[in-house]
Amino acid sequence: MSNATETLSSPASAPRREKVFAAINKASSWLDALGLSWLTPMLKMAAGDNPREQLGELKRVLVIPLLGIGLFLLAWGVLAPKVQTSLGAIPGPVQVWEQTTNLWADHLRERKKADAFYERQDVRNAKFVAEGKPDKVKYRTYTGKPTYIDQIITSLFTVGLGFVIATVIAVPLGIASGLSKAVNGAINPLIQLFKPVSPLAWLPIVTMIVSAVYVDVNDFFPKSLVISAVTVTLCSLWPTLINTALGVASIDKDLMNVGRVLQLPTMKTITKLVLPSSLPLIFTGLRLSLGVGWMVLIAAEMLAQNPGLGKFVWDEFQNGSSQSLAKIMVAVLTIGIVGFMLDRLMYALQRAFTFSANR
Repeated sequence: MSNATETLSSPASAPRREKVFAAINKASSWLDALGLSWLTPMLKMAAGDNPREQLGELKRVLVIPLLGIGLFLLAWGVLAPKVQTSLGAIPGPVQVWEQTTNLWADHLRERKKADAFYERQDVRNAKFVAEGKPDKVKYRTYTGKPTYIDQIITSLFTVGLGFVIATVIAVPLGIASGLSKAVNGAINPLIQLFKPVSPLAWLPIVTMIVSAVYVDVNDFFPKSLVISAVTVTLCSLWPTLINTALGVASIDKDLMNVGRVLQLPTMKTITKLVLPSSLPLIFTGLRLSLGVGWMVLIAAEMLAQNPGLGKFVWDEFQNGSSQSLAKIMVAVLTIGIVGFMLDRLMYALQRAFTFSANR
């Protein structure tokens, strides 16, 4: 690395060094969006930048956060055993990590059972075909218990479905509300009325309506998933709707006047002028909506006993075994980590599609 640093620091390599730093600076915005901003000072030090300055930056973005996490784990490990509950002492970091590995091992065992089931099924069907009895060939789906990883995937799929439905509803309504004072006046009272409603209040209504309307149930969209997704939609569409309306209403009036002078059609005005100018606020609303939707989903799954992380938490609470508390804490940490990753994903998309985020 020292030879590379000396090469980059030589006068002859100044243009090359500038290109390297330009590439690092360009990548730094993406690293920051993905939560990897600590890589930037490392790359700059490797490229020959001032080590003292970059070490100070590395301390700010990596060492201090790790120190905070370390102090939290230390306090958790010391204080947790002192709190006694009906299920025993609060588990510390070690016990929670043990249950994390146990849940992963359970997932691997269940996958092996599923693979063995399908292997036996293929062998049996091949035997029937060889014997000239193709009418006896049957294909069945493995019906073993869902693992912890399966619960996470189910929750992600459900929140994704609810978020997409909310976006499809909220963005057009927000654009219409931002462009028209009449539409805004009609929608605003409904926003103020329904925005504070808890998912626990929506869930019984959604359950009854979906049960009455959704009769021909699709295997890929079971009724429990649809109920949770619609509940997520009803609670998460408001931030996107409000921010979209605000972004559209905040567009420079001169820009809109240019569109009128050019006599642009409504759809072209929206796609060429309105959306590009309001995208930063729209993405802010989308990030807020996704965060709200993730929180709402866990509550909905717990109350309705729909498959997912919420049901996992409730089942472990009802189970009451000596390992239940540790498993619940694994789920709590998983919910937080997944929520953080979803937010980082939306932030990265915002940087990719909006000009202001890249300046």
